Amino acid sequence: MTPSLTELDDLLPIAREAVATARRIIRSRAIASVIAKGERDMVTDIDLAVEEAVRDFLVRETPHIGVLGEEHGHSGATGETSGEATGETTAEAAGEITGTTLWWALDPVDGTANFARGIPLSAVSLGLVADRRSVLAAIDLPFFDLTYTAVAGRGAYAGEERITASPERKLSRALVAIGDFAVGTNAERKNRLRIALLSHLGARAQRIRMLGTAAIDLAWVAHGKLDAAIILANLPWDTMAGALLVREAGGAALDRDGTEHTTDSAATIAVCPGLRAEIMAIVTGHGTG
Repeated sequence: MTPSLTELDDLLPIAREAVATARRIIRSRAIASVIAKGERDMVTDIDLAVEEAVRDFLVRETPHIGVLGEEHGHSGATGETSGEATGETTAEAAGEITGTTLWWALDPVDGTANFARGIPLSAVSLGLVADRRSVLAAIDLPFFDLTYTAVAGRGAYAGEERITASPERKLSRALVAIGDFAVGTNAERKNRLRIALLSHLGARAQRIRMLGTAAIDLAWVAHGKLDAAIILANLPWDTMAGALLVREAGGAALDRDGTEHTTDSAATIAVCPGLRAEIMAIVTGHGTG
């Protein structure tokens, strides 16, 4: 069941405070440890501290809403946790939220590899999901002193400024972000499509960018700084908040087949209106990878 606009308006200050809590931790603590958690994947002690603090805050403020976090899996309305939620698809992770159709999707530090190296391209991503679609979003960029927010039906904002997607209609003038390369099982096969897209778009777009954080990719499509972002994966903590920002800014957030983006999507394609048809034709024309 989708919350009413009034209910979402009441939840927005909670989401804002949740990501502000995360920002304070990120900006006030030095990284003490970086731990491998998979092939070419890592987590810092700050990721863990942020998720624990934000999860505790959300459980306290919204005990009726489940939480799915990147580092500690899900907790339902009872607050019980169920281990880590990792992988490249969302079916298992999102499916773990049972007994409620309303849940928070949290990435405590999106862009950990950047963060661990002192590169300021990282974000805190918090989305509220109802019936597998995002209905509220808060993405904080701690090193840019900027918070993006959106409520379904209310528009997208950078701070207090309402934002809109780019008006660009020519691929030759477009800035397009590509998501990180796959790692782990079947990475070589999955990356064939990424390499093909890089080759195709590199010859046609004005510039290609690989920022290393899906949350910023999506927020900047919403803000008109990027014209499209092609993320050939869909982890809800990475994408649900940003997908709503893009939609509320007038852009499109789609799966690889052109259907609307949900937690069940295989990919996350964000694009300004004027390039939707061309970008989707390129993505679908390069197969499934």
